Amino acid sequence: MAHSYVKDAELILDKEFKVLDKGFVRLVDYMGSDDRIVQSARVSYGSGTKSYREDKGLINYLLRNEHTSPFEQVVLTFHVKLPIFVARQWIRHRTARLNEISGRYSIMKNEFYLPDLSDISFQSQDNKQGRSTEEVPEETKEKVLNILKKGQDSIYADYQDILDDDIARELARINLPLSTYTEWYWQIDLHNLFHFLRLRLDSHAQKEIRDYSEVLLEICKKVAPIATEAFEIQVKGSCRLASYEIDAVRSMLNGEPSPLEGRDKEILMQKLGL
Repeated sequence: MAHSYVKDAELILDKEFKVLDKGFVRLVDYMGSDDRIVQSARVSYGSGTKSYREDKGLINYLLRNEHTSPFEQVVLTFHVKLPIFVARQWIRHRTARLNEISGRYSIMKNEFYLPDLSDISFQSQDNKQGRSTEEVPEETKEKVLNILKKGQDSIYADYQDILDDDIARELARINLPLSTYTEWYWQIDLHNLFHFLRLRLDSHAQKEIRDYSEVLLEICKKVAPIATEAFEIQVKGSCRLASYEIDAVRSMLNGEPSPLEGRDKEILMQKLGL
């Protein structure tokens, strides 16, 4: 099986794609591509054994029917700079390998995340972990931004004072806030990356991690464009229905009223985008 070479992926290797105010994502390396997926599925050698149309059809079939192992043959390694609070959401996806900068060995930089004014929102009243769409007054936004900036400046000054007294770095760092930027190398196979993206591109995910996920998705398109297109169609743009929801859809297709009422009906309509 030949080493994978994807021209579009080679063109973006080590290129920083800016995310948030100070973060980025870089594709450091990749192994495999669309060809590797179909070769693995067919257990064949060499390329060009099937047409592009047949390869595309096979990849869509594999993804649609959850034949996951061929996608595990493609591996991507990223260098990511991100706020710690985003990193703590990200790290819940345990099907990857990573190495993060350590505040025990390194002096943390004076770099903190500050949201754009347009991203400062009220707490949602019907979603305990979400933001409201109600507009926040500009003076309130400015107040919040000033409070965040003032706190970050003060805490980093204290951190530097402790370091200046030659106190251990592992102690000096303990008051640094969740907005502090960290960096890591993150390596993951395509199957598990698609799982990550399915969850973190969802509208219910926090806006900041969605921003990183959008960049990861665009990079995926360079490495495995057919597989990523299939993911957008078969997974990202799809919805999962419970058995009783399927029965309700079947009834509606037959011209019958929906047997669902209340919250169950509302959830089904949301899933169907109706």
